[in-house]
Amino acid sequence: MNTTLAAGRTLDMVYIGVFAVIIAICSWITLPFGMVSFTMQTFAVFLTVDVLGGKRGTSAVLIYLLLGAVGVPVFAGFSGGIGVILGQQGGYLVGFFLSALVMWALERLLGKKLWSRALSMVLGLLVLYGFGTFWFMAVYTRDTGAVSLMTVLGWCVFPFVIPDGIKIALALILGNRLSLIMRRQVM
Repeated sequence: MNTTLAAGRTLDMVYIGVFAVIIAICSWITLPFGMVSFTMQTFAVFLTVDVLGGKRGTSAVLIYLLLGAVGVPVFAGFSGGIGVILGQQGGYLVGFFLSALVMWALERLLGKKLWSRALSMVLGLLVLYGFGTFWFMAVYTRDTGAVSLMTVLGWCVFPFVIPDGIKIALALILGNRLSLIMRRQVM
């Protein structure tokens, strides 16, 4: 293996690790809000995949989730463990990975133009909302009793639509700047 290839792989691993930490830090920025907390995780996932690209970005999200699954307190409220993932909000955590996969797929199909990156984030958010809401509803029903879809949407989706739209805009703006900085560092 030549040194350029090894250096590139090492740099990839560093970026993946750094962005997994960024997701964790953003998960700790929490405002309690009803049944689901308001965090900056969504922003961090979008930024990670936008800056690192689909493969490395999805890897960073997966590492973040694996760290949390084994008990490292990387989730909101400095929590961790498989119990968090299997709990009511766990579908949103798994949804981050699914969202990253959607963004990666759209990157491969549509490229990295601003409109396609924005579209991939919006579609990724819809996947996150859909999977997380379904999971929340299933766990809540199992643990507490039946609840209507509209009630769950009122707890878990509607209050977050505008803040998540702002997170997408911030991820796009910051993603452009960070990508430029990172390209200059490699050259």
